[in-house]
Amino acid sequence: MSHISAAVAEAKPIETVHPGNLPDSTQDPGVVAGALEKMVEHSADHEDVKNTIHAPMHLLHNIPLVHKLVPGLEQLANEYHVGNFVIVRSTGERIFESMPIYPRLGMHLLFYGGTQVKMLHNRSVETILKDLSVRQGKIYDSPESVKSIPSFIQTYSIGTDELEEPDIMKYKCFNDFFYRKLKPGSRPVKNAEDPSGFCSAADCRLTVFPTVDLAKELWIKGSNFTIATLLGVEPDSEHARTFEGASVAVFRLAPQDYHRFHSPIDGVIGDVTEIGGEYYTVNPQAVNEPGFDVFTANKRAVLYMTHTQSNRPVAFVAIGAMLVGSIRWTAGAQKGASVRRGDELGYFAYGGSTVVVLFPKGVIQFDEDLVRNSAVPIETLVKVGDTLGRGIDACDAH
Repeated sequence: MSHISAAVAEAKPIETVHPGNLPDSTQDPGVVAGALEKMVEHSADHEDVKNTIHAPMHLLHNIPLVHKLVPGLEQLANEYHVGNFVIVRSTGERIFESMPIYPRLGMHLLFYGGTQVKMLHNRSVETILKDLSVRQGKIYDSPESVKSIPSFIQTYSIGTDELEEPDIMKYKCFNDFFYRKLKPGSRPVKNAEDPSGFCSAADCRLTVFPTVDLAKELWIKGSNFTIATLLGVEPDSEHARTFEGASVAVFRLAPQDYHRFHSPIDGVIGDVTEIGGEYYTVNPQAVNEPGFDVFTANKRAVLYMTHTQSNRPVAFVAIGAMLVGSIRWTAGAQKGASVRRGDELGYFAYGGSTVVVLFPKGVIQFDEDLVRNSAVPIETLVKVGDTLGRGIDACDAH
């Protein structure tokens, strides 16, 4: 995601998504859906991702195609900054990440298109988002899509020096680059010698909450968010009871991130449960919208693990999102296998996405800086292997 300094971002207001912010001619959800469809189609032919779905909102004045599809949208970009503040953990710097055009238009559909059940060629909002996600996945699986890799790298300032395969000409398609592997040792686990440690599961924007109630108060505002609905189980089931009052870590991956996810624990792989669902954006403005359920409505897969140190279960929930093709397990599919912190579990095909990890009450004490930032609330930029917290017993001993 293109980022700008906090000082520049604060020079004008940060947009809170509202129907009146879009130009009059494009407030109709049908118009917005049509624009998204044309941008996805255009991505098959145009090698520069900035001229399609990845058009950064703060650079719209330079992108004629967007002016044509969504007339007047550049006025919104001139009046507001559109995106989210984050804290860079390694430096403590507060920066602003500018939102690409597709989640911004996607949120307009979700928040204001749902009242029109039949809105475009007799399709619902959910059907449109699913169709767009499937179509974008197929486009980026095609051999011709390799032409978009250089502009994707340039748009998001992606470093290639840490890639296992740094020669971008050797990738078979765009998705092959999207779920790229890194060189061994690129993401060392901090405090790996400490058996009570936990680590970040992804290169991501992270929020942590000691309890589910705090997560709902500060971050996840959907009225239907419960442990049972997230896991796709009955409220009186064993899994629901096990994770009652759980600690919650939310790892949000943006398009430019390394999209393989890793184990936050030393543990043993258990069962995976696949849960069908929607393809809503996981942008914080959608997650924070009261009454709007993202994590419990979206397509997701739940991996149950057993934490070696405490012998307690951990639920690792991989959640798809708008334009995400699929969730694919690697070591996470090997039931009974032992994994160490930082070991790869799987990856997301194209799109933004999220991992939510549930730790039973009494298992983890999150790092103080993560808890402090999340209470603001603001996300913290972290990488795979960065420290997440320590076992509560170990913390009590000190």
